[in-house]
Amino acid sequence: MEYRYLGRSGLRVSPLWLGTWNFGDPTPEAEAIRMIHRALDAGITCIDTADSYAAGESERILGRALGGGLRDKVVLATKFHFPVSDGPNDRGNSRRHILRAVEASLRRLGTDWIDLYQAHRPDFGVPQEETLRALDDLVRQGKVRYVGSSTFPAWMIMEALGISERLGLPRFVSEQPPYNLLDRRIENELVPLALRHGVGILAWSPLAAGQLAGRYADAARPPADSKAARVSYVAARLTERGIKVARSLAGLAADRGLTPSQLALLWVKDQPGIAAALLGSRTEAQLEEALPVLNLSLDAETAAALDSLVPPGSAVADFHNTSGWMKMKLL
Repeated sequence: MEYRYLGRSGLRVSPLWLGTWNFGDPTPEAEAIRMIHRALDAGITCIDTADSYAAGESERILGRALGGGLRDKVVLATKFHFPVSDGPNDRGNSRRHILRAVEASLRRLGTDWIDLYQAHRPDFGVPQEETLRALDDLVRQGKVRYVGSSTFPAWMIMEALGISERLGLPRFVSEQPPYNLLDRRIENELVPLALRHGVGILAWSPLAAGQLAGRYADAARPPADSKAARVSYVAARLTERGIKVARSLAGLAADRGLTPSQLALLWVKDQPGIAAALLGSRTEAQLEEALPVLNLSLDAETAAALDSLVPPGSAVADFHNTSGWMKMKLL
């Protein structure tokens, strides 16, 4: 299997990561642990979580799954930013919150260090110098190895890189944005920045919340057991145009002996600037379907056919609808 460097760092990572947003809600612990072990057996070396996933239960499940010496074999990533209580300082990217959040994550994960610690969203009220100095302290203490961001605008990543260079602080080695065939807007600014300045892109929602897997037949009526039926901001990402694209993708996938989700995932994995695509698998069956993509490559003819469905840099669904800053109109 191909292992890739994460940005300009010396950290080598698998081209697919296991994302754990579903673990603890709705994926039960026993199944989640089996999925973690299966992913590791298949060659996935990286697992991504956050302190906000299932109110911390995702981190606790992951910590229990990585006992017995497995922790040393995993690149473990988690995040801070979202509220963990009603307190006004128990959120955001301030020094105070970061230093408290990391200790709580370390306890839940049952580990002494985090390989990649990421700001889950930008905090426009906090100077980035404050955030980066706090992260520098954690790196110097050995609690964090690398730092990154998630769903940041390109200008803010560039600003952070400049601050890090000027002050000798750890630089963001990665950015974790939403990216899939239905929302390609990161190709306009973020991808060129990442390629030029050595920032690895970790793409979340590569299956477009299941739209590209054929999960939805009607944007207005999602299945009762789907995330879109339970989470309003996920439902807002469903569009009739997106479902139409998904049907066309399914035809292309069938012609190539792939499932729709495999082709959608493969497309993201092999796009320029992408260090890895994050699997948000809810079930063991979904994970098993994704694993063959680890050893597949996207050919130029297929890439061109998918470009014809949604042109580079454009979008037919809004996966930045929780970012608070992306304002571009959809096609």
